[in-house]
Amino acid sequence: MSARHPAPKLPAEQLTIAWQSASLLLDYPDEELPSRLELIEGLCHRLPAAVGESLRSTVRDLRSADLATIQQEYVETFDTRRRHNLFLTYFAHGDTRRRGVALLRFKQTYLRSGFVLDDTELPDHLCVVLEYAATVDQRLGWGLLLDHRPGLELLRLALAEAGSRWHGAVEAVTSTLPRLAGDELVAIQRLAAEGPPQEEVGLTPYATPAFDPSTQPPAAAQELPMPTFPGAHR
Repeated sequence: MSARHPAPKLPAEQLTIAWQSASLLLDYPDEELPSRLELIEGLCHRLPAAVGESLRSTVRDLRSADLATIQQEYVETFDTRRRHNLFLTYFAHGDTRRRGVALLRFKQTYLRSGFVLDDTELPDHLCVVLEYAATVDQRLGWGLLLDHRPGLELLRLALAEAGSRWHGAVEAVTSTLPRLAGDELVAIQRLAAEGPPQEEVGLTPYATPAFDPSTQPPAAAQELPMPTFPGAHR
């Protein structure tokens, strides 16, 4: 792990199971959902009690309704409420120009591992980040999660307040991370009070070829600093 990030407390195998399970639970529910739930439930016993029980709570809640109901609730939960957003950079930057820079930073991180994301999903989607951290590069994925910890915590709190079926999956992820520090608590409090920035200027830098690392070899990609959350200091 880098000098600015503490090392994980859990073994690598447990992090892989926890993050991949959460990624599957937070993905859009389709016809494969029952088999996913069975697989995740079977792996939970290999995790610490707190992490495993958080995942099991989401498994139970997703089993308690039919697929059509789950799909409707998923859209209502994650596509219509700002504080339930699964795109990590949105919490820090909203729809502002700085979010485009943050999205580039995600893509550059993936390229460092030889991981090329297709164009069907933005690179900061929590399911993508968790799958990358679980199956491609645990060290760099750990860093991405920690850099966006305030957004993760705000998502967890918002889902808990709403009594969402998916709260346990996010809680399992945050349970794998270190205890919150003072600056992170300040950032979370500010996000909870003010919400993400709302300047509507688009994501132009992400779509501009001059800034897009996919148009050049990874070694030549322009390194960009990871934007920090408002109120957080490193």
